[in-house]
Amino acid sequence: MNRLPVVFAGHGDPRNALRDNAWSRALARLGAEIGRPRAVVCVSAHWTTDGLRATSEAAPRTIHDFSGFPPELYAFRYPAPGSPETAALVRGALGGEAALDDGGWGLDHGAWSVLAHLYPRADVPVVELSVDPARSGGFHLDVGRRLAPLRERGILILGSGNVVHNLARLDWSPRAAPEPWCAEFDAHVKARTEAGDADSLAGDPAAMPGGALSVPTPEHWLPYLCVLGAAAGDAVAWEHEGLEHGSLSMRTASFGLR
Repeated sequence: MNRLPVVFAGHGDPRNALRDNAWSRALARLGAEIGRPRAVVCVSAHWTTDGLRATSEAAPRTIHDFSGFPPELYAFRYPAPGSPETAALVRGALGGEAALDDGGWGLDHGAWSVLAHLYPRADVPVVELSVDPARSGGFHLDVGRRLAPLRERGILILGSGNVVHNLARLDWSPRAAPEPWCAEFDAHVKARTEAGDADSLAGDPAAMPGGALSVPTPEHWLPYLCVLGAAAGDAVAWEHEGLEHGSLSMRTASFGLR
């Protein structure tokens, strides 16, 4: 493959890292279809910074950035190597917008809960890139556009977040029905993505159907915009779709793969 695709994964519950379900199986199939890239640049909802930062250490640590979960989740490690070379390419693509982080961070569960299924052997170098919630959707769309040339160099650009992510409205009861606003925003994003209208999605989510409650805070939404920018107009394929716990979208997509 001369030009790698771009992937967005709705990651949801950290325990998905250990689960065998429709979502994890979709990621496993996707990783097999893409093959082994030179490196992965993962834009994670779980690293929010003032200004963008990219991990540059050779051996990033596994971060357990959550509380109240089973012991086996805290015991999980994803020992993928880092890639200072790829981090330098990211910084070069983003210019003064990104600083290099040489050990203050690592790989949080936004990255490893997805990569555990895409590349379970942890043998692909990973660079994590933060999001800046103080910056606009348009800024993050442009970040993706500036990263897009890395696709030609064998680097997989991966965004990890959730199209709909409202923890305050989660319903943990079995088979909880999605809130109307959750379904409305998820459908709106699907339609505008299929229409190739990335610019409209970079606007204020509160002005979009169902967006005010679906995106109460921006950090889980911004990786999707980075992926749309990096997709550079490539056609989308929905690898997994599903609304869970009333207020969470597990929508997962590839761009430019098929």
